Amino acid sequence: MAETVKLVSRVVIRGKIDDVWREITKTDTPQLAFFGAQMRYRALSAGSPVQMRTPDAKFTSVVGEILEVTPPHRFSHTMKFTAHDDPYCKVTYELKEVAGGVEFTLISEDVPVGTKTAKDMTRGGDFIVNTLKQIVETGKPALGTRILYAMFGLLAFTTPAKCRSEHWPLEGKTNG
Repeated sequence: MAETVKLVSRVVIRGKIDDVWREITKTDTPQLAFFGAQMRYRALSAGSPVQMRTPDAKFTSVVGEILEVTPPHRFSHTMKFTAHDDPYCKVTYELKEVAGGVEFTLISEDVPVGTKTAKDMTRGGDFIVNTLKQIVETGKPALGTRILYAMFGLLAFTTPAKCRSEHWPLEGKTNG
């Protein structure tokens, strides 16, 4: 078995726990804390496939299976970047009410060391928690993040063909 690592990113968000929970589980609008992708699942319950797609649904960036849903305190799922040929890992979001707001912790486990997945998740963890904080506290991500997302939209044509959503049907098996 390949060597793996556990990554943890944590932040305290001035807001209500239900608002943070909604932001990380919603499917009706893009999740701006997660690079503007839109979450899709059959049901918000263990065993359901889960995906992150572009808002136009042309591309699927992440696939996995929901492992645990304990609103509004814990959400966990497996995940794999469709652009990489790396094994699945596990992502857990923990929410805890604390003085002044909500402690939000993003835990990535079984991340295979030395892979593209490890590189992306190492860079992405702090970005996700800090962007989530901005969204819950101010209603929108920072200007630099909004500009980054606009660039993503302009460069969508460079997305690898293997990420096209027709290769990752939500109904099919998504967990390896």
